[in-house]
Amino acid sequence: MRKGMRKGMGDIKGKWMRVAAILVAGVLLCTGCGNGSGDKETERESTEWQDENTTAETGGQQGNNAVASERETRSDETGVPADGETQSDGTVVSAEDEAEGEAQDGATVSLVMVGDILLHTPVAESGLRVDGSYDFAPLFANVADKIESADLALVNQEVIIGGEELGITGYPCFNAPYELGDALADTGFNVILHATNHVMDKGKKGVLNCLEFWNTNYPQMPVLGIHESEEDAEKIYIYEQDGMKIAILNYTYGTNGIALPSDMPYAVDLLEEEKVKRDLEKARELADFVIVCPHWGTEYSLGISAQQEKWTRLFLENGVDLVIGTHPHVIEPVEWVTDGDGREMLVYYSLGNFVNWTSGTGDGVANRMVGGMAEVELSRNEQGEVTISDYDVEPLVCHLEKGQGGVTTYFLKDYSEEMAQKNEIRKQDSAVSFAYCLDLCENVWGTLVEQYRRNRKSAAEKRNQHGREKDRAGTATVKTD
Repeated sequence: MRKGMRKGMGDIKGKWMRVAAILVAGVLLCTGCGNGSGDKETERESTEWQDENTTAETGGQQGNNAVASERETRSDETGVPADGETQSDGTVVSAEDEAEGEAQDGATVSLVMVGDILLHTPVAESGLRVDGSYDFAPLFANVADKIESADLALVNQEVIIGGEELGITGYPCFNAPYELGDALADTGFNVILHATNHVMDKGKKGVLNCLEFWNTNYPQMPVLGIHESEEDAEKIYIYEQDGMKIAILNYTYGTNGIALPSDMPYAVDLLEEEKVKRDLEKARELADFVIVCPHWGTEYSLGISAQQEKWTRLFLENGVDLVIGTHPHVIEPVEWVTDGDGREMLVYYSLGNFVNWTSGTGDGVANRMVGGMAEVELSRNEQGEVTISDYDVEPLVCHLEKGQGGVTTYFLKDYSEEMAQKNEIRKQDSAVSFAYCLDLCENVWGTLVEQYRRNRKSAAEKRNQHGREKDRAGTATVKTD
């Protein structure tokens, strides 16, 4: 990962992100988000939904697979923690919450995020069981450990999760079964980003079904970018850990020309300048660090569009600290941008696809199989400001084979040329190879992956050296017999 708040990119440090394991208590108490503790609940540290009038906090067991059974503090039917106290401003506070709200020296928050979950028809079919249910765990199985270990794990859920009632469909109007949401939660994602151009593919019913699924089954899962009430749309999501408050906002450039419901104009968070500025002003007041996840840019373009440049300037001018983008379906550059006062902001323009099985053919299809996992570490600097102390991007490759469980994603470091030759996407673009994927990452991300290539070459040389030494030892043994 990349150390320090500086412009430009140094060499990869190669260290894993640290995870802070801390126990706090509490429960979510907010309109439109649900409450209580279900078997599928997912949470890390304390989270807050805040607007100008209300505040609600929730605390949970820190660590991998934090579920309700592991929490020492549970809520009663009112949603108030058993040992908690409700203050006059609506904030739910417990002794542990107050203790953990204080800044801790050396504390860090680790964040990961992956790009588009595109449920093309072959991807949906790969999760279909004989009994008609779905299992999408294989999509995430090979990267789940890193997702589970992060304090914040964000995912761009490209397609609406409207359930089988609305029909499971692929491109151009997507809809996913509820089991995809189960897989996201089980994998360890704890922030779901739903503001995409496909969010209205199944209309108002799709959005309402999706929200009902999350609220019923994972009531403490933060779901950003879509709303069932105007009040909910005005709230800013805040994640708090070790005294660090982190705001996360999610917007899309549009909804493929599908109008928002006339009685729910607030249903989707759009990149509308005045709204974004208002939200960012509130976020800066409430948080120490602001993250925006925009659905923006030009599909299949490896470069930065004029639209992205415009919004990057607006984000920088309005106090954003980190931008992680999606939508182009291919990877795009990672860079620091600086304003006239020397204030810096880190931008991941596009993480590409996490999983997809496009029907496209020919040149450029190979690019859609490569994605990235953003990795960011936050901590307080000597001035007490929450800043980026470390960052990186981990190359990913989507691997396709026919049959149940045949679609999955690997870290590129765990992939090989032999595996690439078995990838079904080669029938649509013969350029797909391990070398192609690595070259693409190096061309787009530059020094972020140059060291990765050197490390991989060094490891291969060590394996070869070890093999030659074994061969020589074996030959010597034969001669002595």
